[in-house]
Amino acid sequence: MLEITATELKQRMDEGEVQLIDVRQPDEYAFASIEGAKLIPLGEVMTRMDEFDASRDCIVHCKMGGRSARAIEALERSGYTGKLYNLVGGITAWSNDVDPTVPKY
Repeated sequence: MLEITATELKQRMDEGEVQLIDVRQPDEYAFASIEGAKLIPLGEVMTRMDEFDASRDCIVHCKMGGRSARAIEALERSGYTGKLYNLVGGITAWSNDVDPTVPKY
């Protein structure tokens, strides 16, 4: 599985648009989110697969990296052809390493 760190994600965001998918629950997203992330909860990933753009790299994240890894595995098993990256440490790493204004929970 491809991985990306929070600082690498920030660099890619600064260089241009990235496709960022948040697979947490709506209440988690409402409490803390990365600007520009699209919410597709883990339980909806397979039914909303058409919302992923396979022509662009996609970074998937959750709180710590476990749910996003499961989402990536499910997408890959289903035949998704785009590049998927798991954000190492999830939004917690983003808060620690990039944007401390994002609350931790």
